[in-house]
Amino acid sequence: MSRFYKVSLGVLFLLVAFLTYLEAIEPTPINWYPSYAKEDKIPLGTYVFYENWKDSNPEYFEEINVPPFEFLSDSSKIKDGSYFFLNNHVIFDEDELNKLLAWVEKGNTAFIASDVFGEQFLDTLHLETKPYSKKIQDKVTFIPKTELDLVNQNFKQEGPFEVPHEFSSIYFNKIDTLKTTILGTVKYNDDTLSEPQINFIETPFGKGKIFMHSTPEAFGNYFMLKHNNFKYVENILAYIDQNQPIYWDNYYKTGKAQPTNLLYVIMQNKPLKWAYYLMILASLLFIIFEGKRKQRAIPIVEPLKNQSYEYTQTIADLYLEQKKIDELTQKRIQYFKEYIRTEIKLEPDKKQDQFYTILADKTGNTIEFVEELFKNMEILSTKKATAQDFENISRGIYKFKYANAPKEKI
Repeated sequence: MSRFYKVSLGVLFLLVAFLTYLEAIEPTPINWYPSYAKEDKIPLGTYVFYENWKDSNPEYFEEINVPPFEFLSDSSKIKDGSYFFLNNHVIFDEDELNKLLAWVEKGNTAFIASDVFGEQFLDTLHLETKPYSKKIQDKVTFIPKTELDLVNQNFKQEGPFEVPHEFSSIYFNKIDTLKTTILGTVKYNDDTLSEPQINFIETPFGKGKIFMHSTPEAFGNYFMLKHNNFKYVENILAYIDQNQPIYWDNYYKTGKAQPTNLLYVIMQNKPLKWAYYLMILASLLFIIFEGKRKQRAIPIVEPLKNQSYEYTQTIADLYLEQKKIDELTQKRIQYFKEYIRTEIKLEPDKKQDQFYTILADKTGNTIEFVEELFKNMEILSTKKATAQDFENISRGIYKFKYANAPKEKI
């Protein structure tokens, strides 16, 4: 690895470490996700509202986790009471809306706090909603300061209640004045629309009644924990009969479905997320450096083993097993003569003058021993050898080759 490559990797690692440090010390941004889930403690969660309302009336409080159509279809489970919906949008389909209205018509109460109610629901009650916006130099902006108030004179001393954050506010711009009762208003800090607008209404339906509130943010944690804003929600709940069952809807909740897989949990937790990124980076660096430094292991190749002795032993055993003593003896004599040709450089079949003398001098044997050995071999070439002949000739050849050799050679 070149020096430039090492320096580049070092600079990259320091840069990533520095960016990780900056990210770690940066304050966590506020999560303005419109959850409205009872367990969420973010600004637009409803943990504070839910826990306080439930603790004040636990005997009649019941959570509903199934769609309203399914719940209202089972007459054995539902009793007369109030059905409470809270979300940034609550849109019933036709069958579900008919079920809900039929239940309300019997003398029950439906309370819906939402930005969006669905066209079919609004048409049924002869209502229209409109989002508030202000044009400044051809740009639509939201008014950061709004005030919520209730029409009932018994609540006047508590209001108005300021909304301490910028929200997209919805209000009712058209109502059925013959049936609908205005219960609350929202006022915008704007010269072009200085009159309060309707955001909380009551509509009778059969023997029951329907409450609609177009500012669901008023039930969120952020609004309720500011100043004395919790009194605004207390006053709203005064319109609901607390001595009858209260059905809290968990189905129409934007924040109800949260993935629970491990990677999602890691990514939602800032320290875990950066630990995960650092682990991946460290793994990549480990692969790069370790892959360059270490070489693949070279397998050891064992040399071929010399098995000449074992081969000879096998052939000899084969001859002995088949009782071919004579052939084995002749082979022994032939190999001995070949040894003399290749190693001593003499021709044993064409004996020259003083052949035995020269052979004896070169091998360190006596002339008499050499002559007797060759004489025995010539005799065996004219008759069939026995086992004793094979043993004698083998002993003679061994003595010829190794009797006078150094011990190291043997």
